[in-house]
Amino acid sequence: MATKYITQTVDDLDGTVIEDAETLTFSVDGRAYEIDLSADNAQQLRDAFAPYISAGRPSRSERGTARRNQTAPSRQNLAAIRAWAGDNGYTVSSRGRVPHEVIEAYNNAN
Repeated sequence: MATKYITQTVDDLDGTVIEDAETLTFSVDGRAYEIDLSADNAQQLRDAFAPYISAGRPSRSERGTARRNQTAPSRQNLAAIRAWAGDNGYTVSSRGRVPHEVIEAYNNAN
């Protein structure tokens, strides 16, 4: 005897069985949510969020994503950047974080 398993995706909003489900993720009040929706219900959700998205701004974690993917300068490079910055009119402390603008200016000059 053979066993046949059938997996069906159900629209989380209206309970209908859907073949081409979309899983959407969104966050509200610091909590992330996932919902499986039909194409029509997914579009309705996007339309409902549209005015809030256009008035909003990326979250800190979203804005910080690009920076995390960049390679941080090594200690030797930081010493060279600090020396270059002092010779080129930038004020940089001898310890701590070097401003991104100074690192960019150094990279553009070298």
